[in-house]
Amino acid sequence: MNTLAQKKLLVGVTGGIAAYKSPDLVRRLRERGAEVRVVMTAAAREFITPLTLQAVSGQPVRTDLFDPAAEAAMGHIELARWADAIVVAPATADFIARLAHGRADDLLSTVCLATRTRLLVAPAMNQQMWAAAATQANVEVLRQRGVRVLGPDTGAQACGEVGPGRLPAPDELAAAIAAQFTAPRFAGVRVVVTAGPTREPVDPVRYITNRSSGKMGYAVAEAFAGAGAEVTLVSGPAQLPAPAGVALVKVETAEEMAAAVRAAIDGAQVFVGAAAVADYRPAEVAGQKIKKTAETMTLALTRTPDILASVAMRTPRPFVVGFAAETERIVENARTKLERKNLDMIAANDVSLPGLGFDSEENALRVIWKTGEANLPAARKHELARGLVELIGDRYFENRVENS
Repeated sequence: MNTLAQKKLLVGVTGGIAAYKSPDLVRRLRERGAEVRVVMTAAAREFITPLTLQAVSGQPVRTDLFDPAAEAAMGHIELARWADAIVVAPATADFIARLAHGRADDLLSTVCLATRTRLLVAPAMNQQMWAAAATQANVEVLRQRGVRVLGPDTGAQACGEVGPGRLPAPDELAAAIAAQFTAPRFAGVRVVVTAGPTREPVDPVRYITNRSSGKMGYAVAEAFAGAGAEVTLVSGPAQLPAPAGVALVKVETAEEMAAAVRAAIDGAQVFVGAAAVADYRPAEVAGQKIKKTAETMTLALTRTPDILASVAMRTPRPFVVGFAAETERIVENARTKLERKNLDMIAANDVSLPGLGFDSEENALRVIWKTGEANLPAARKHELARGLVELIGDRYFENRVENS
């Protein structure tokens, strides 16, 4: 747990409603052993007080670039040199823009510009602000400069809208920050992940699909990238931002997903099939919209490619992990799928449980392999994905030793 022991972290807080989570983040970083100092912008002080962050950090909170006492010894330079990492959480659209353009008009932006240490930003804003072309361009500039972008999460926002832009939960942020100081377990390992649903057209305006949001697969891809892997994410239609450090390939149908996997799989050491791929597609696709003319209609279906099984049959073969979304006999059905498709591991979840699985921020998994199994209890999908990647790592590296 104390993965941040003796680490010095400077937490920057900017002016968004998500600033209410910052004291909890500071507390969780200190629980992991970090020494934490805080810098607040003027806008942040409109949401929470410096006294609150002083209480949880145990250190005076800096707020002003023109503080005569602190700046007598060039305090902003001292702060920039002191930190092992600077974490801006929340990072508003305005602060991200100023950081991307090299502004230094307050204490926090000046410290970020003056530092040589690792810099992490956790965006938090309205979903439309996050999706705006200017924001995405600014975030891409930061990523190209080596800034690590943590999040954002997707879900309900303070404004009443729903979408990407939420600040990740403090415990998830603390874990992601701690991961920056550990040797990446999957460094040099190529991973291909599939996520989301597929859409199988019936006619130009209708299609067959399922309830998968893609959140679990995206979280798995992000967790692998955080562990140092080179990740390609092949995604069906999902309204989610591309995870940081992941090559995203967008597709629609099962045939397109199969083709994209074939193009990406050569040289991959791990494959995770988290997508909810349609098992069947219409045998014929109408060229024009089908009109309502009869009381009943028969739709002939034909099988789609079995992506998971085809990857498991490859030579050389990657370490293959499947998913099983079940509504009954969870373990029995998952074990059958594991054996029938010759998988190395399968992650099963009960999608009949309320609040878990489809359309949810949380999930729970029963992870099964040929010689054992493990339970990953209900948790937010980002946290669950990190646990799953750890289990995959245990088995993957064990297999490499056995086969060497």
